Amino acid sequence: MTNLRINGRIWLEAQERFFGIGRMELLERIQETGSINQAAKEMKMSYKRAWDLIQSMNSQADAPLVVTQTGGERGGGASVTAEGVKYLTYYRGLQDRFRQFMAQETQHFPV
Repeated sequence: MTNLRINGRIWLEAQERFFGIGRMELLERIQETGSINQAAKEMKMSYKRAWDLIQSMNSQADAPLVVTQTGGERGGGASVTAEGVKYLTYYRGLQDRFRQFMAQETQHFPV
């Protein structure tokens, strides 16, 4: 068969799904925008869905991945913590290794 390739997704699980490609993108967008609402809009996701994902990650992790701040001179905001950066860095590397694995396995297809 021509053009056959291996495809897949990888995520981290604890009590439930903890971290995957969508959550990685959400954290990256929060880093860029400083806002959960803006990150959600960019992903065409509801604010509630983004908030639920953040709550899920924060409750499963040893330390929060995202913290929020309300009010103040410039209004509220959100930021990715050092713990969040640690998971982003790890997961990006994991994704790279996973892509390499799939590419290598594709080379072993029977001819």
